[in-house]
Amino acid sequence: MRAVIQRVSRAEVKVEGKITGAIKSGLVVLLGVHNDDSADDVAWLGDKIVHLRIFDDPQGKMNLSLLDTSGAMLVVSQFTLLGDCRKGRRPSWSHAARPALAEQLYHDFIARVRQHGIDVHTGRFQAMMKVDLTNDGPVTLLLDSHKQF
Repeated sequence: MRAVIQRVSRAEVKVEGKITGAIKSGLVVLLGVHNDDSADDVAWLGDKIVHLRIFDDPQGKMNLSLLDTSGAMLVVSQFTLLGDCRKGRRPSWSHAARPALAEQLYHDFIARVRQHGIDVHTGRFQAMMKVDLTNDGPVTLLLDSHKQF
């Protein structure tokens, strides 16, 4: 699984002009599912993100996690994160999971994060979405359960 994580002061996602998910302070997670992903990838990535110490403590150091701040998470499926642009000019999607697997692992990821007590909001799987956010910091991180970067 691959994720782009952004610390935000607010965020929302719209489908067909209607808000499907909105949060105040927390994290936006753009989530891509690899065709080799499994429950192990869901567990590793979900646990890693909720425990990342990327929120400021009272001294201004990034020392607090989403759990420590009682922040929320907005999860948006984004298969384009698996695009391979190394050859030619058109991305290859050969590493992106097929829709059935991707949707199952997307929902499993959301469930895993909710097990930690995080308030999770979402977009809609396979829909055209408009994501609007205010990146706080800015803080943006990349994670890959296959540890490719």
